[in-house]
Amino acid sequence: MTTPAVHVTRTSTILQPNQSRVLLRPFNPGDDQRTSQIIGRIMALREEEIAPLVQGICQGFRHRHQDIHRVFLERYDQVCDLLPPGPEVSETRRLLIGSYFLAEYSLESAALFNPSIVRHPDQSGLPDGALRFVLSLRATGEGHVSSITFRTGIVHPDKRIEVQTPTGFLTEPRQISNPAYDKPLFERKLAELNLNGEFTRRIMNKLAPSFTLEELRAALKAEQFRLPDGMTQKDQAAAQGVWMLGRSNYEVQFEADQEMSERILFPATPSQRNGIEDARFVCFENEDGHLDYYATFTAYDGKIVVPELVETSDFLHFRFITLNGPAAINKGMALFPRKIDGRYAMLSRQDNENISIMFSENVHFWNESTVLLKPVFPWELVQLGNCGSPVETEAGWLVLSHGVGPMREYCIGAFLLDLNDPTKVLGRLREPLLKPNADEREGYVPNVVYTCGFLIHEGTLIIPYGLADHATGFATVPLSEVLAAMEPELSVTA
Repeated sequence: MTTPAVHVTRTSTILQPNQSRVLLRPFNPGDDQRTSQIIGRIMALREEEIAPLVQGICQGFRHRHQDIHRVFLERYDQVCDLLPPGPEVSETRRLLIGSYFLAEYSLESAALFNPSIVRHPDQSGLPDGALRFVLSLRATGEGHVSSITFRTGIVHPDKRIEVQTPTGFLTEPRQISNPAYDKPLFERKLAELNLNGEFTRRIMNKLAPSFTLEELRAALKAEQFRLPDGMTQKDQAAAQGVWMLGRSNYEVQFEADQEMSERILFPATPSQRNGIEDARFVCFENEDGHLDYYATFTAYDGKIVVPELVETSDFLHFRFITLNGPAAINKGMALFPRKIDGRYAMLSRQDNENISIMFSENVHFWNESTVLLKPVFPWELVQLGNCGSPVETEAGWLVLSHGVGPMREYCIGAFLLDLNDPTKVLGRLREPLLKPNADEREGYVPNVVYTCGFLIHEGTLIIPYGLADHATGFATVPLSEVLAAMEPELSVTA
């Protein structure tokens, strides 16, 4: 029997990395001694030299960053403890000192790729048949450090895809200094990390049912000086683990007047040191009808990759959350957009080859997984993985997959799961939806098309996808054709 044709339309919308989009980041030229030496040289400058220097720096960089005076002064406050004793420092000299310990970082200097897409919270002011969306992208810059950047766009009634031109400024959010931690949840996470010994119990006994990071720091410091000889080596290791867990769960806040394209989620914890990779955003409908946006992503510290979670309701306030449990491993976790039979559901890749499914009563903890799909077709024999969260249709949960075949070519396929029991595979495509064409083979990593999420609008799949790990394009596919091409007899996992 001939498989029905699936017509994929590649659009003309291409997002290229833009090296001019730069972020001011702290610059640390060395240890405290080196920093003190540099400050000493700046302090030795005559006062009449300072104003022309500051004026020249501001003229050169003012158009590239918002409120650059404020940023200079904030950075001065972070290094001022290393100033030598002396009279009060003038504001102009403080501005100059701050400027020496900042550097521009080009977020997209290497790549802008692996997008996910969700409905925008604001759908006002659109004509019938149009949809406003939020696009998240993996921006990769100097040192191959990845962060999350955003765009907004519109799917027009004629299926034309328009992505709004980003503004020229980039800004990191303000980190909320004292987010509240839920003590029972924190203790459960500590137990998952095998940090539930006597030392940890003494720390937690000092804390209220809801506590802040500063209160956790104070409890650790009090325990450090409890014994005259200090902490044992075992207790020191436990203290580091407790503190790292606290640091890894944090919240950030953007200003309400910041455009979506100005908001950058840059690595902020030790586990993220070398990148926040491949965020899979999903609009999650809670049981009371309230909508939240979750994204699973891969945190990379230069050696180890771990899955983490970020949550927001408005793309202004973000909560970063650790994922725990033996099944919270590897890359490519993707959350279903609602609970199924009262439990959260997640796709994952446990073994670098197969797609698995898992369920949990708590979105933070994942303990067991079941293999859902194994490689079958030539284009996926190296490995399978999901390409973002499932999307609900009348026929079932539609999931895009990626497969790796000969010459390490990455293609995008699809499969269908039962709505009520997503452990049942109803069908899968024999051939990929998207494979690299002649114009998509060359880039940072050749022969790769890849996405972290898609949506369905007016019966059409809207698929943003990365091109050779360098840029981002868009494709549209009729939903009816994808469903008609599913082959149920090939959905077995054996």
